[in-house]
Amino acid sequence: MTTILIFLGLLALLLAGVPIFAALAATGIAVLAFFGENVTAIGDTLYATMDKSILATIPLFVFMAQVMIRGHVIDDLYQFAHNLIGHIKGGLGVATVLSCTIFASISGSSVATALSIGSSAIPQMVKYGYQRKSALGVVAAGGTLGILIPPSGPMILYSIVTDASIGALFLAGLVPGLLVALLFSVYCVFNAYRGKMSSPEYPGHAAVLKSAKKAFWALMMPPFVMGGIYLGVFTPGEAAAAGSLYALIVATVIYRRFKLKELKQALMETMQVSLMVFAIILGAHIFGHAITIIRLPAEIAEWVISVGFSKWGFILMVMAIIFVMGMFLESIAIILITTPILLPAMVALDIDLIWYGVLLMVNLELAMITPPVGMNLFVIKGITDAPLSEVISGSVPYVLLMLAGLALLILIPDIATFLPYGAGYGQ
Repeated sequence: MTTILIFLGLLALLLAGVPIFAALAATGIAVLAFFGENVTAIGDTLYATMDKSILATIPLFVFMAQVMIRGHVIDDLYQFAHNLIGHIKGGLGVATVLSCTIFASISGSSVATALSIGSSAIPQMVKYGYQRKSALGVVAAGGTLGILIPPSGPMILYSIVTDASIGALFLAGLVPGLLVALLFSVYCVFNAYRGKMSSPEYPGHAAVLKSAKKAFWALMMPPFVMGGIYLGVFTPGEAAAAGSLYALIVATVIYRRFKLKELKQALMETMQVSLMVFAIILGAHIFGHAITIIRLPAEIAEWVISVGFSKWGFILMVMAIIFVMGMFLESIAIILITTPILLPAMVALDIDLIWYGVLLMVNLELAMITPPVGMNLFVIKGITDAPLSEVISGSVPYVLLMLAGLALLILIPDIATFLPYGAGYGQ
């Protein structure tokens, strides 16, 4: 009963529009006060929470993405993908997915990916015979890849809460991210043949090479950052710093579009996003500290064991709960509310935290395109002025594809874990 009341109170605050950090902190303080615990000790625990080097990766990766975007380094990605494969049947859809995949690996933001790629891709697809809802759906779904393909902000938050290796999580997200992108691409080709869509003419090798040259520096960013981590050249923190330096050099020296005005804008956006995330982390820690003090996670772990849940039964139950939560809450809130509560049960059932982290990210991708609060749905509606019902209708096939991908990852954990453990990250 206590668990239900705590969650109802927290959900009421969130649905009432209270900021996530304030709702989490207020609920945690209320729980401590109600059970007569020492509220004044929170300050020491908060300081210990923020005294972690992994937190430095958040502003560094945000700054890297801001420099690449404001320096217009990644403006040429869609044109390159369009020239390369746009002429094949379904190629415009595949080019859109490819562009979203690359953009997501640079920006780490699902919303930014859908916004940036959608403004170029949707008119092109409609022009060549795609149903508008199909064009809207592929961009909305392609944008979700920012959660899974590293560097990913939600992955960093999950790492902070669980103490799972961020390097292992980044590597674990690569193959599943590409798998989801492949599923999307295959569907685009199938849909094109079914709908008898036309394709633009092949622009020629010269045009492909020219667009590849223009997009080269953006294309090299993911291999530089992730390759450095995989080869052991960088720690994740060092990779974030190196990526930021790479972005600055490319934007200022090669593209020469990044001036003091853009630097100021990038720094301001980085500060705002980072402070928002840090505030949410602090609020979540107060909430997590409170429920730990009253032994809520331990009691849930004991209940799971007493009921006799298997690892697979527990995973299926949790994935179903998070899928429903994703219809109403933001991904950050879901991570920081559920993970501290479920962590002891996962440890008791010997569930691989890296594998679970990838499953969680795929489920959070689903949250971006499931109504009523799917953020990417509203982004696409905003840039196209299409009815929300049409955006939702176009996204439905991709929801089903992501559910298929999630089922595959549950059945074959090695899809997510073979790369990080093969690189020397222990279980």
